[in-house]
Amino acid sequence: MSRHPEVKWAETTDKIFLTVVLADSKETKVNLLPEGVFDFSAKAGPENHVYELKLELHDKVNVEESKINIGARSIFCIIEKAEPERWDKLIRGGKAPHYVKVDWDKWVDEDDEGNAGAGDMDMGGMGGMDFSSLGGMGGMGGMGGMAGLEGLGGMGGLGGMGGMGGMGGMGGMGGMGGMGGMGGMGGMEEFEDSDDEEETAQSGDKKDEAVKEEAKAEEQTTSAKEDK
Repeated sequence: MSRHPEVKWAETTDKIFLTVVLADSKETKVNLLPEGVFDFSAKAGPENHVYELKLELHDKVNVEESKINIGARSIFCIIEKAEPERWDKLIRGGKAPHYVKVDWDKWVDEDDEGNAGAGDMDMGGMGGMDFSSLGGMGGMGGMGGMAGLEGLGGMGGLGGMGGMGGMGGMGGMGGMGGMGGMGGMGGMEEFEDSDDEEETAQSGDKKDEAVKEEAKAEEQTTSAKEDK
């Protein structure tokens, strides 16, 4: 079963200031008709209670020039009257429902409207509120879905950047210690051994030549003796 949110209102000659008091509203839908029919529905609270209301305003309105702001604690509308005149009441016909109250904080008497700053509730005087046109409110229900921005928690996926810790794998560069393999250059001893072997081989060759020289000298001496 739906509930009625509290509604507060105030006016100037050309505007109605309508506030629906409902904190943390979700799936908020507002529809305003030129005839002055104001429809509202939303969900709120931990149990997502449904809040609805339908107000038949005192007179016709200019929907295209009307503005709305959906805030954290309330939904605030600046409704432009079709004809600039004081209404002195919000609801058409009889007595207003018990949940509709006068917003004395915004109320401006007709005699005070000409004073500087009086009734300055338009976009410039609302503390930087972000207003949207009520003329396109058919899809404004999605604004309540702004609570869906919680889905941005999916951005937590950015935590995947923690994977940069994998850079620790750069420790693998320690593998450069493999350059110790350069110790294999100790194999230069082999080059030294090769040099020794060549020197040994050369020494052996010299010995062989000496032996041959001695043998040749002996042959020459023997031949000389035989000639004698």
